[in-house]
Amino acid sequence: MSAPQTGPPLPGSPDERANLLGDCVHCGFCLPTCPTYVLWGEEMDSPRGRIHLMDQHAKGEPLGAPMVEHFDRCLACMACVTSCPSGVQYDRLIELTRAEVERDHPRPLRERAVRELVFRLFPYRRRLRALRGPLRAYQRSGLDRVVRRSGLLERVSPSLAAMERLAPPLGRAPRLPERVAARGDRRATVGMLVGCVQGEFFPDVNAATARVLAMEGCDVVVPRGQGCCGALSMHAGRADEARAFARRTIEAFEGVDVVVVNSAGCGSSMKEYRALLADDPAWARRADALSDRARDLAEFLAELGPRAERRPLPVTVAYHDACHLSHAQGVRAQPRALLAAIPELTVREIADPDICCGSAGTYNVLQPEAAGELGDRKAANVSATGAELLVAANPGCTMQIAGALRRRGAGIAIAHTAQVLDASLRGLGRDALIERGS
Repeated sequence: MSAPQTGPPLPGSPDERANLLGDCVHCGFCLPTCPTYVLWGEEMDSPRGRIHLMDQHAKGEPLGAPMVEHFDRCLACMACVTSCPSGVQYDRLIELTRAEVERDHPRPLRERAVRELVFRLFPYRRRLRALRGPLRAYQRSGLDRVVRRSGLLERVSPSLAAMERLAPPLGRAPRLPERVAARGDRRATVGMLVGCVQGEFFPDVNAATARVLAMEGCDVVVPRGQGCCGALSMHAGRADEARAFARRTIEAFEGVDVVVVNSAGCGSSMKEYRALLADDPAWARRADALSDRARDLAEFLAELGPRAERRPLPVTVAYHDACHLSHAQGVRAQPRALLAAIPELTVREIADPDICCGSAGTYNVLQPEAAGELGDRKAANVSATGAELLVAANPGCTMQIAGALRRRGAGIAIAHTAQVLDASLRGLGRDALIERGS
């Protein structure tokens, strides 16, 4: 007779799921914070409703298409986690559920094809890099406007049309050296994640990040062996794929005291490595150490404290809370404090800041209609601030909100927190910052 199990249940086990499901008391505090419930008012498209479906499945209800659709419609934005008075770990529940969906639920052929395209492209920098040249030529030729007016891609696949619309205007792509030396006395040595979409579609953000860190006294190490952190795979239930990406990332950054991340989704995932690899004896301790060392850029700069002189930037900005920064990492005050410390810069708040913009990793590609509604809602709230510049700290949010602002005809530039700090520290001035963010 085997001895009874002691200690916490194994990750991914039925006992873990049962414990997590039992935490929900169905109070409804999550409802007004859930983007899809706000849009449609449907109980099964709320966290409480989805937990009910998860419980039904755990008791034997099969993963049919209607049930899976409700799980697919979830943005995993985690607004419900921060609003829950009972501490329900909905983020873990949806992660476990999506892994089971990926493993056991047969999707239609067209849906499988789109998903394979997404996950065979976006986590691979070399593939994205190979796409840059043709995509840049396509944009510069004006063919993009012709295709959008024709509606051709929309008829072929709404997801492909969404991918085409979301692509930002592409310029030259500066490459970072493997090491950027600190200005003045060195205060710290940090590793820097360049990211996949961030690295190839927003290389100026990485360049600004490295400059800001160097001006604040950091030696910046940019390992050539780094790849995707696994964020997209982790949040889509592709657990084995996420683990493989995580192991490679851990190896790349061992040897540095801090890993600075300027993409909210990536930073959130790296802090979750300890849970992702908890049941892997060869990697659990290394994953735990990496999670301890991972810091969002704003979080790290706030801990480090300012040294470089802030020069005036007479500009009014609206700050956007990326879900995986505010809800997942609890980083809210730090970026606002960094911006507020810049002379002559004014920060304005956006209404309903906790409602997701609709980006959510691959959500705006796989669920384009719902994402479009949320993007339009966010763009309206951004426009209402009257700000000249929107500041966002996640590439997905930047692409999503930029597209929605274009649909409104709103001429609001978008920049990363790093780019605003870089402009102030270098004394570039307001016009240069607005131009870079356009």
